[in-house]
Amino acid sequence: MKLATMMVRDLLAILCFIVHVASSLTSSYESGRGDQALSQIDIYSINFALHHSASINVSPRVLGSQGEDTEWVNVDISNPEPSSDDWVGVFSPAKFDSSSCAPTDGKELDPFICSAPIKYMYAKSNPDYMKTGSAVLKFMLINQRADFSFALFTGGLSNPTLVAVSNHVSFINPKAPVYPRLALGKKWDEMTVTWTSGYNIDEAVPFVEWSRKGTQSRRSPAGTLTFTRNSMCGAPARTVGWRDPGFIHTAFLKDLWPNLRYTYMMGHELMNGSIIWSKNFTFKSSPYPGQDSLQQIIIFGDMGKGERDGSNEYNDYQPGALNTTDQLIKDLNNIDIVFHIGDITYANGYISQWDQFTAQVEPIASTVPYMIASGNHERDWPDSGSFYGGKDSGGECGVPAETMYYFPAENKAKFWYSADYGMFRFCVADTEHDWREGSEQYRFIERCLASVDRKTQPWLIFIAHRVLGYSTNDWYGQEGSFEEPMGRESLQKLWQKYKVDIAFYGHVHNYERTCPIYQNQCMDNEKTHYSGAFKGTIHVVVGGAGSHLSSFSSLKPNWSILRDYDYGFVKLTAFDHSSLLFEYKKSSNGVVHDSFTVSRDYRDVLACDRDSCEPTTLAS
Repeated sequence: MKLATMMVRDLLAILCFIVHVASSLTSSYESGRGDQALSQIDIYSINFALHHSASINVSPRVLGSQGEDTEWVNVDISNPEPSSDDWVGVFSPAKFDSSSCAPTDGKELDPFICSAPIKYMYAKSNPDYMKTGSAVLKFMLINQRADFSFALFTGGLSNPTLVAVSNHVSFINPKAPVYPRLALGKKWDEMTVTWTSGYNIDEAVPFVEWSRKGTQSRRSPAGTLTFTRNSMCGAPARTVGWRDPGFIHTAFLKDLWPNLRYTYMMGHELMNGSIIWSKNFTFKSSPYPGQDSLQQIIIFGDMGKGERDGSNEYNDYQPGALNTTDQLIKDLNNIDIVFHIGDITYANGYISQWDQFTAQVEPIASTVPYMIASGNHERDWPDSGSFYGGKDSGGECGVPAETMYYFPAENKAKFWYSADYGMFRFCVADTEHDWREGSEQYRFIERCLASVDRKTQPWLIFIAHRVLGYSTNDWYGQEGSFEEPMGRESLQKLWQKYKVDIAFYGHVHNYERTCPIYQNQCMDNEKTHYSGAFKGTIHVVVGGAGSHLSSFSSLKPNWSILRDYDYGFVKLTAFDHSSLLFEYKKSSNGVVHDSFTVSRDYRDVLACDRDSCEPTTLAS
């Protein structure tokens, strides 16, 4: 009877999973190109009809004269026949004719253009255009290893006709080292620096020069990686979305002293002996594992990128991204490490957008470790080894995320890892690979949870992109399980056994906090302060960092303590081994909207509650 019940239960779980995947695929298909503004442009349908009276001119022509890697330009457009659907595209490299077409595009007639712009803006965004046919648009450009040109199109995004092309503009050194991303190494006294440049190793040797105040500078060599169009799994990443990513360099700064400030610069030594330098940056080294000091952690998911110039405005898809970014920059002196838990850029196969994102978060990622997790928009692609068969990655199948950022995984293609930061142990899962009992990842998760010494690292945190715990998101509510199908069935016994304090998820674009919960039951009715023995894991959805918001179910189980349909992020502050503060802050203003505290001594961690202790014996 018990076996039959288990078989029925497992069958229902599998059916739920199939329905969920099918509905996800249908949803992605029905939304069409809604996730990425650039995908609205029908590149292969572009026609050429240059108009002798239409013009487009860009100034200044030379960018970065003071060492900047971001600069504003003025785009002066004129068209004797203005229309409300006219638009300006920014192309880089500046030559954007059919020479960039891949041989596998499979078109009967070669298209005029085969590469998407890196951004676009409607001409009518300046009201003067519709009145006079002339206007000045302002674009913000970042250094992306190539020159730029601007093109004026009529016919909208679905039937575009090219009527004018601008002069070329370029940064003084397009190959310069830019956009450093810090990350924890595999040892506590190690910091990694990853950056992007246009220099391959046959042209220049990459390194990081770094020092602590009052000490002599050291140089650490960097490894160099890149990826090609053939590394991509499908369109648009292999076709119109492809853009050369440059070279990605990573250096390992080792034997750091704990909690001290370091300065660093990236450099490239050319074959003639001269050195191309980046700007100066600083970071604070990690505390020793278990060190008793103030430690402040930021956690969020699904941020994506925003455009400060108002370009790529289709569907207002990531309206909260810049607010979240700016709040973190404002509070950077009070942040030690950031976890961005999946759905990072929403590039969705438009590779240029990875540069755009690394530029957006540079003030944060160059100063504190910026740790990432894998989401569906980084990894998912049919027949590529991902757990889900959708096309949310736009053909990237994890390659840009795994190359552009460092994370201390044993195998970069298996995006799970542990990270120690002072009094915290983070176990980061990869929901785009199988996590169920018996899987390789399940064994990793148990090892990560079991191996921490709670005397020295009392705060145990589980992180995953999809909601493997609890969420009253609308589509989870329709399925009746309030979770990712098969999400918590295998894992909840591990969370309880190893007394995971808090589990964080993205994927669902809102905020929600549960009570300390186990097997759908609240184990503690307190809402603002938890003390004494561990009773159950608190589950938090924090996927509202930037992308369009997700609706809640009309049903609200009693385990759902607070829900917020807004943009925000979480900050954890460990004051010592016994005191933890949780705060959920609004991205719009940084105001705390939800909070609670945890007070727990080591004896409380050892204390037993339901299914949270090893078997005992009555023997003396």
